[in-house]
Amino acid sequence: MEKVVVGMSGGVDSSVAAYLLKKQGYDVIGVTMQIWQDEDVCTLEENGGCCGLSAVEDARRVAAVLDIPYYVMNFKQEFKENVMDYFVSEYLQARTPNPCIACNRYVKWESLLRRSMNIGASYIATGHYARIIKLPNGRYTIKKSVTQAKDQTYALYNLTQHQLAHTLMPVGEYSKEEIRMLANESKLPVANKPDSQEICFVSDNDYAGFIETYLKDKGTKELGAQPLNNKDGLDGVVGLTPGNFVNTDGEVIGKHKGLIHYTVGQRKGLNLAMGHPVFVLELRPETNEVVIGNADDVFSDHLYATQLNFMAIEDLEGEMTVDAKIRYSHKGARAIIKRTGKDEILCIFEEPQRAITPGQAVVLYQDDIIIGGGTITNKH
Repeated sequence: MEKVVVGMSGGVDSSVAAYLLKKQGYDVIGVTMQIWQDEDVCTLEENGGCCGLSAVEDARRVAAVLDIPYYVMNFKQEFKENVMDYFVSEYLQARTPNPCIACNRYVKWESLLRRSMNIGASYIATGHYARIIKLPNGRYTIKKSVTQAKDQTYALYNLTQHQLAHTLMPVGEYSKEEIRMLANESKLPVANKPDSQEICFVSDNDYAGFIETYLKDKGTKELGAQPLNNKDGLDGVVGLTPGNFVNTDGEVIGKHKGLIHYTVGQRKGLNLAMGHPVFVLELRPETNEVVIGNADDVFSDHLYATQLNFMAIEDLEGEMTVDAKIRYSHKGARAIIKRTGKDEILCIFEEPQRAITPGQAVVLYQDDIIIGGGTITNKH
């Protein structure tokens, strides 16, 4: 009987994943990853998702119903270094990161898989709406789930071949409604628990406030913060320091609060009386400027990406036509990709796309399977 460690977040999806794998005959062990940094009990109880105490208690109750061993593993240091530090560092460099992608690659997979194999497990498993397949060329890749509404493949593009070979994702074959039905039928106590939406370590969605507090606690130098005008403290850090709003001609049209408060495509919260809707087009850390333009200016027909990870293919040779997805909620758009450097591709869209955002991932698909992906850069 093969042993599998199921990452249990206390939600219905990972709980049903454990149920399905036990039903399939695996030796299932439930594990919740302790990643929340604050030791204050009241704070922990307020934070839902995969971080709070409620996640541990819910997962423990599910494990008891399924009659499987259950453990809490401490991954606080791995999460802090690979997710929280990364999140803050990216914002300080005028990029908009996706912390879930970093968490998946370096914490939920790299760290959990290593520890799981050390205790004799052949696989780890999650409750993601995605499917792992092995192609005729021998490579593993991820295929979209049967339900487009819940598909989570975008946040998984960065997994390695080794990680994919040792991962099971049973939930990808079902719709959300079917998963809840299975949870009810098997009397799991989380059958009707609502889904978690926000970034788990920024529970109030105040990214800027979180970043400022985090930097006060940690300092700025090791996170790659750049000084501005030789000032000391947080007031002299690019990203936190107020600067100019400028139009596409470079004319100053107002004052901004600091680059971390803005992202490409943003319209609300600019406090600019222009007489018509205006949008953020670009963040310029080198001059501490936020470029503002009209709705049409937010569209672009190309992007560059680096930090590439290919999945269905070993490497990109020549040009390839793909469906490129530029954010989690993006439906994807037809594009041609080609190499422009050792670790860089150019992606040219058939039709211009709105708010292509540096720091976000571009994930490349063909026939619902992931070809690969990378991080969108500031290069134009």
